[in-house]
Amino acid sequence: MSTSSLCVIIGDDDYLVRQRAKEVFDEWSKDFPDDLSREIIDGRADRVDDVERLLTEAKAATTTLSLFGGGKLVWINEVNFINQSKTGGSQGAKNALENTKGFLQNLGDSKLLLSACPVHRGHAFVKWLQKHSDFQDLSKSEKEDHAFRRIVEDTAKELGVSFGTGALEYLAGKIGSHPRLGVEETRKLGSYIGKEGGEITEQMIIDLVPDFGEGDFFEASEAFFSGQLDWALEAIDRHFFQGKDARPLLATLQNRNRLLIQLRVLADGGEFNPNERMSKSLLERLAAKHAKHFDDPSEKTTLNLFSQNPWFLGRLIGLVKSFSARRLIDLQSHLIEAFEQVLAQPKEQHATIFKNLTIRTHSAG
Repeated sequence: MSTSSLCVIIGDDDYLVRQRAKEVFDEWSKDFPDDLSREIIDGRADRVDDVERLLTEAKAATTTLSLFGGGKLVWINEVNFINQSKTGGSQGAKNALENTKGFLQNLGDSKLLLSACPVHRGHAFVKWLQKHSDFQDLSKSEKEDHAFRRIVEDTAKELGVSFGTGALEYLAGKIGSHPRLGVEETRKLGSYIGKEGGEITEQMIIDLVPDFGEGDFFEASEAFFSGQLDWALEAIDRHFFQGKDARPLLATLQNRNRLLIQLRVLADGGEFNPNERMSKSLLERLAAKHAKHFDDPSEKTTLNLFSQNPWFLGRLIGLVKSFSARRLIDLQSHLIEAFEQVLAQPKEQHATIFKNLTIRTHSAG
């Protein structure tokens, strides 16, 4: 069998998997122009019976001649049972997958596309697919942050808009680099700008994009380190007015301060110029030089500067020029004091604790 007849796309983000699979399906559709020669099968299964049914349906679809002769194009979309879930881990599901290997190796003039998320990469069927298909693992071929940037920039281009300096990085931080949200928020911002096109700015993102997920405390932390006291105090007011907790915000501030301390030390040591951007190659070179100081460089943690995204660090480099190493170390102590105050005082006082911390930090500059 030609491996091009069977394409398998897996990944850790269902939206990215679906988008890539659609690209392949649209490309293959050129060879199957008739609507009746193309079929999409919902691959979601809650029971073993569902697994057996849809795999039988896929086999029937690929072995049945098109109305106008020749093979057919079949897409089994959103497969959710090639893993260790209750359904996927059952012997019945494993047997059903094992029984599909015969027809997958003999597709003839037909083509079959299978997209799956989540998957267990140690699954025996996944290992078989790696050898017998055009196998694409998006989590390995493209890191999530790069995928986010690519898909959001493509969406902006389609809308005739562009991102201003630092705006895309700001959007990524505000919504936790969530691809689907990135697309939807970009469309919203594009509609706000209008058909005449234009530039998406950081201020638009601040005003129009809500915090989400890992970005829940993004604006408050951005404002805290901005040097703009009014914005910082307003952001803290909004944070607590929305009923958000103090401790996660404190953790976010501490995480950012840890990164700033590391950047400041590198800058003071002449390792990089804070007036220049942090390129990927520069970050990799510095990581190789200082790897001995870190246990696991592949683990993303604010304790390891080199595990961070270079364009996120690029946002922080501008702050390095505003904070000396001594001031950042003092701030870390103040954050610890604020944490002790949060534990000791009622929730009604938490906003005041952060405001006092903010004023103290800005006045130190």
